Amino acid sequence: MDAQSRGRAENIDPADQWVLNPNTGEYELRLSTSAAQSPVPGPRRPDPRGSDARGARGTARGRGDAAANGTREMPQARGADVPAPRRRRSTEPEQPQGRRNRRPVKKKGKAKKILAWTAGGTAFVVIAVGTAGYLYLKHLEGNVTTTDVGSAAKDGFSKDDAFNILIIGTDKRTGKGNVGYGDPNSLGHADTNILLHVSKDRTNATALSIPRDLIVNVPDCPTKQADGSEKVIPGTQNDRFNISLGQRGRDAGCTMRTVGELTGIMPDHFMMVDFNAVKTLTTAVGGVNVCLAHAVNDKDSHLKLPAGPSKVEGEQALAFVRTRHSWGNEGDLDRIKVQQQFMGSLMRKMSSSDTLTSPTKLLDLAEAATKALTVDKGIGSVSTLKDVALELKKVPPKNISFVTVPVLDNPADGRYHKTVIVNQTAAPPVFDAIKNDVSFTEVKKEKKAAKDAAAARLKGSRSAPSEVRVRVLNGGAQAGSAQDTLQWLQTKEGVLKSENGGNAPASLSRTTLEYAPDQAAQARELAHLMGLPGTALKPGKSVTNAQGLPTMTLTLGKDFKGAGVSLTAPAKAPSVDKSTADKQQCAS
Repeated sequence: MDAQSRGRAENIDPADQWVLNPNTGEYELRLSTSAAQSPVPGPRRPDPRGSDARGARGTARGRGDAAANGTREMPQARGADVPAPRRRRSTEPEQPQGRRNRRPVKKKGKAKKILAWTAGGTAFVVIAVGTAGYLYLKHLEGNVTTTDVGSAAKDGFSKDDAFNILIIGTDKRTGKGNVGYGDPNSLGHADTNILLHVSKDRTNATALSIPRDLIVNVPDCPTKQADGSEKVIPGTQNDRFNISLGQRGRDAGCTMRTVGELTGIMPDHFMMVDFNAVKTLTTAVGGVNVCLAHAVNDKDSHLKLPAGPSKVEGEQALAFVRTRHSWGNEGDLDRIKVQQQFMGSLMRKMSSSDTLTSPTKLLDLAEAATKALTVDKGIGSVSTLKDVALELKKVPPKNISFVTVPVLDNPADGRYHKTVIVNQTAAPPVFDAIKNDVSFTEVKKEKKAAKDAAAARLKGSRSAPSEVRVRVLNGGAQAGSAQDTLQWLQTKEGVLKSENGGNAPASLSRTTLEYAPDQAAQARELAHLMGLPGTALKPGKSVTNAQGLPTMTLTLGKDFKGAGVSLTAPAKAPSVDKSTADKQQCAS
């Protein structure tokens, strides 16, 4: 079988079977691994066998000569040692085994089809995941209960300001397994109350506990009715704080207003939970670590724990925060301390890597938290609750302080001391520190240059009160504050060149005094009279009053406390009994 017929038989192009022999430097035809190799006829060489040998190879010599002359001749006859002409390659789809140096046949459009299907599949997955995420958020939002408390709460949440949230734990006995706790007919009073203040710069937060047995004045309370109407529930004097919720139909807005009346700090929003919240949240995170200075076996709350560290969840966690007879003097104040320690431990567990890296725990926590909450409409969406949580997460645990309203035993109770009253000496400085965003822990201070610049504005000569020219605007203070301040300045302080400018164009959180450089002495005098801090002074430009004279602009912000009341914040918070969220303490 010659090369041509063999190539056809095996579907092999003979031209592809000529290979270079490295030993001879010539191309040889290789038909198979067992076939003999035929040398490729090349240029004529001297042959020692003589003319006969030369004659026998005449054909090869002729082809060699033609090649040497630059022409190509096709042989007239083919022998076994002469390669056949190269034939057109087969167009059959099969690719023979062993073919060398052949480019694979390209299947047109296949790669594009794969790419199209991949892109389409990816888009589908993205849409599906996005839809599932959206639906799950809507599901979580459906878990949250909202209450319309009217003007008691703000319309929305700002991530750029300090904020105050009142956390209320009710003693309502609804929910599985809760009927047996205490009074099964309880309306749900304000049993545990914490005013959480988060600083504007997010460097610190203060959780102020308000005893449920604190004697307070509950103000009149406008409440929304089921039919959309509003009903004002009359206030009461010298009542326990806990009846600000539930009693006489009072809602959480009444409790918020009572806090404002008591502390001078009006909460922006509220979050309310019941007994189930403690059980479900602690179970969702896999238990909370607590520590006891001594063993406890309380038959009333059914709490039974050994001395030292333990982990509690569910019913046992609820028993831990409810028991009173196992701590200190068996009163509510010592129970508050234990509850604060428990909250700190729960915060640590919720923010631990063990929780944050577990999708199961996070989903359980999201379900438990949203089902447990009742909030005002201003923060009723899951996205807003997420924003609140993220802002709180910025605060280092070591700078989250737990403090309690300073109180005294109520002398009206005689020797039983069932209730307490505000300590009028120790409590006001605590309230002032919170109102003025002062931390109860050592935090990173502002840049020294900024502090020095603010302090420098108060240093230097001051004008006489009669030379101070100022226009007073109301920028968020109570109605009538501008006129009250004007009257106080003119009648009490001798600032006669003053006028009422009405309402400011926008509301301000802080009171400001803007002045031109040549009015610095006047600004320092007015700051001295009003107790303005250096940060309230804003170098800028003056305005022209009705007489065409330059005047400073005093804008009373939301922090304004009243005519003649100093706005200078305390340099530091008062020394109080406190704990922080980063440390484990043993309940005693």
